Amino acid sequence: MVKIYIDGQEGTTGLKILERFKDRNDIQLIRISEDKRKDSDERARLINSADFVFLCLPDDASREAVSFVDNDHVRIIDASTAHRTNPDWAYGFPELSPEHREKIRKSNRVAVPGCYASGFASIVYPLVKNNIISDDYPVFAYATSGYSGAGKKAIAVYESAEKPFEFNSPRQYALSQEHKHLPEMQVISGLKYKPMFNPIICDYFSGMVVSVPIQTRTLANAVTSEQVHEMYKNHYADAKLVEVMPFMSCEEQKKFFLASNTLSGLNKIQIFVFGDDEQILLCARLDNLGKGASGAAVQCLNIMMGIDETTGLV
Repeated sequence: MVKIYIDGQEGTTGLKILERFKDRNDIQLIRISEDKRKDSDERARLINSADFVFLCLPDDASREAVSFVDNDHVRIIDASTAHRTNPDWAYGFPELSPEHREKIRKSNRVAVPGCYASGFASIVYPLVKNNIISDDYPVFAYATSGYSGAGKKAIAVYESAEKPFEFNSPRQYALSQEHKHLPEMQVISGLKYKPMFNPIICDYFSGMVVSVPIQTRTLANAVTSEQVHEMYKNHYADAKLVEVMPFMSCEEQKKFFLASNTLSGLNKIQIFVFGDDEQILLCARLDNLGKGASGAAVQCLNIMMGIDETTGLV
């Protein structure tokens, strides 16, 4: 039985990880007393007494927590943005490639992907890897997301009786093109340049869709939408938690609505290929609290433990 400590267990991601452990009998949870949650000495003691530590903290607190480690056997799974582009850390998206999966399995340091970045990389990494787009392609992405990923304060506003009128509407943000997920979206996907990104927060709890449009006339090599779909099927053929959805005819697409909250509470990504051979729309649907956060963290733990990666997730 492995010992697990969650540093930041009262945050949205920490609580979700705890929830995913409730029926497991192969782990022992180490809990910190409420009055010592910010006690650095107690946190350090508990971190070094665990086999696996989840960091569900702001970036600076996450870096501080890593500095507490003085036991070579402690394996860290970090859900902050602090280490996602650090080459010394494994990036916690095993479906991207066999190399990603193997590095997670062996590593003592794993960075859990961001929710938007998970959707983005699931689409763009295979495009670059399979030479459908070049690494200097001008990528644009937009996304709709539930408000649960915005943190406790924002959740409280959305769920308040005094919710501002504007919060009833989808709201665009990160308009300065400096969203915190952009560095990992670029680095992990293999892009030379930062993509443009337009996130939109909406008045529902959880779930998101990340979309990337491609104008095929801008590509160096001709490709059809069906060929792109086949590429994704091959790329994710062995993935248990990434599902490439069936290719739809033009008439089927006309009748279809892509909701963003369909996978709320689930731990998988669905990949869609829409459009035609001139304009292709690529979409990734996921739960920002599931495969985009706590579910991804638990999946990485399972791989590091050498057990079925879907344990506690399906």
